[in-house]
Amino acid sequence: MIQTDHVLDAKGLACPMPIVKTKKMMKDLDPGVVLEIQATDKGSKADIKAWAEKVGHHYLGTVEEDDVLIHYLRKASDHETVPEQKHPHLISNEELTGLLSEDGYTLLDVREPAEYAFSHIPNAISMPLGEIEDKMNELNRDKKVLVICRTGSRSDLAAQKLANSGFEAINVMPGMSGWTGETTSKV
Repeated sequence: MIQTDHVLDAKGLACPMPIVKTKKMMKDLDPGVVLEIQATDKGSKADIKAWAEKVGHHYLGTVEEDDVLIHYLRKASDHETVPEQKHPHLISNEELTGLLSEDGYTLLDVREPAEYAFSHIPNAISMPLGEIEDKMNELNRDKKVLVICRTGSRSDLAAQKLANSGFEAINVMPGMSGWTGETTSKV
């Protein structure tokens, strides 16, 4: 059993709520404190790890017990953290609609495989946030990458990772939660 100082129950919450609650709780903790986050959203594993690495907190790991993901974070000191930045390049769902037929873009869906399977925009490439670093070289660097998730949170993190690796990445807001265009499924 891992010794923790605080426990955050985020079970039953969907993206972006596990990470929103984690961010809020981390603000009130002292440096060095270990937070245990309990979540059932499979996407929380990539979300929490990516956020912690981006702002400087120490992602210690995740353990899965039954259907619960138990994440462990250690709060960094003020001099170890960096202010959270949002990806500066955004487009709306409406703007995305106009670009879908153009050849100079790749639409990248960074939600979890189950989310993608049930409903995605035709021709979107599925690449969950947790796989971005390992699979980004499969993308065409000559095309702009339009990144979409459910609410714009995971896609923001993915767009930043892609941009840091030399891609021209654009975050789609608000993402699939506000998408009214055509969708397809794999089920």
